[in-house]
Amino acid sequence: MYSLAFSILFVSVLVLTLAVRFWLASRQIRHVLAHRTAVPAEFAEKIPLAAHQKAADYTVAKTKFGLLTLLVNYAVLIGFTLLGVLQWLALHLNEWMGSGSPMLYQIGLIAAFAAISGLIDLPFDYYRQFVLEQRFGFNTMARKLFFTDMLKGVGLGAVIGLPLIWVVLTLMAKSGGLWWLYAWFVWSGFQLLMMVLFPTVIAPLFNKFTPLADEALKSRIEGLMQRVGFASKGLFVMDGSKRSAHGNAYFSGFGANKRIVFFDTLLSRLAPQEIEAVLAHELGHFKLKHIVKRIAMMFVISLGFLALLGFLKTQPWFYAGLGVDPVALALTGQPTDALALLLFMLALPVFTFLLGPLTSLSSRKHEFEADAFAATHTQADDLVSALVKMYEDNASTLTPDPLHSAFYDSHPPASVRIRHLKGATT
Repeated sequence: MYSLAFSILFVSVLVLTLAVRFWLASRQIRHVLAHRTAVPAEFAEKIPLAAHQKAADYTVAKTKFGLLTLLVNYAVLIGFTLLGVLQWLALHLNEWMGSGSPMLYQIGLIAAFAAISGLIDLPFDYYRQFVLEQRFGFNTMARKLFFTDMLKGVGLGAVIGLPLIWVVLTLMAKSGGLWWLYAWFVWSGFQLLMMVLFPTVIAPLFNKFTPLADEALKSRIEGLMQRVGFASKGLFVMDGSKRSAHGNAYFSGFGANKRIVFFDTLLSRLAPQEIEAVLAHELGHFKLKHIVKRIAMMFVISLGFLALLGFLKTQPWFYAGLGVDPVALALTGQPTDALALLLFMLALPVFTFLLGPLTSLSSRKHEFEADAFAATHTQADDLVSALVKMYEDNASTLTPDPLHSAFYDSHPPASVRIRHLKGATT
């Protein structure tokens, strides 16, 4: 009874989220196309009609492609769960491996799942890069680099992910009912370690980082950092242009390991005072403790989810409700901890999707605060002009559907964001 009820609940929420996603996407497409013929008045003197129409077409194309990938992802989800593919994979892997190491079996199951999922995603990733992005002039990546990145990602995932999985599965098997708490400590420490290693160990595997050579710009940025009290390990330029024409800037690292990174595409487009304003916005996230708040919230949420998994992994209805027969698995003599992890990972996005607007709301609040911080340490008009250029260069629509934007977008719409900044200048 419990398993049937959970199956019904899962299917009901899945259908609801699919319907909401399609409804929001259709609203976005209609709204963007309805405003395609004219540049919004506040941008009419800054953005050409052709650029505005390109952004509209790019947004619609991405949204339609997103609907296709959504349908495939939901079909794969149903296949792995209710249609029994995950159970089939577990049973056949057990037959193939025989009575070998239970830990090796579980890691093999997770690796097989990841491999199948990656192969399903590969053609969509390829299409996105070499058809969709290519059509709108954003792709600068060679096919060889695409597959090199993929292989590096797989290798890095194995080197980093497999030991982590081994630790978590060991805790699940041997540390009793509070395994989820110990796993949370391991996960939290792992996340902090990745923040330390990413700028100096992981990111250089994919991109080349060179010290900022423009002395005038470097002096301007160092003056900004001194004014706001930000210490950095250095200013670097990343060769983002070898993959995409999109531009950005960010800072990464943790503690004394922080570094500021500019995409070369951004430096080639913005004036020095605009670059300073964009960086001031990014530094605002740090000085206003947005990064710390996000990390803390991530830790709290992950603790709650791991505690929930600690309960669900002991419930037969959780497995049966998601298409896995616990009796058939028990006959194999293999542990079910890896299956519990996979089922939880598959089901969780379905049940948490409708909470997305809360995350977006918090993120947009932080964006407004970072903009206000930038306006107090640089000229607000410089940030406005930089944002207009970035919206144009990245073909970001100026007329998103308000409801779609509220649900998905981590940044406020361009008109709202710039109106706030204009208010800071008066």
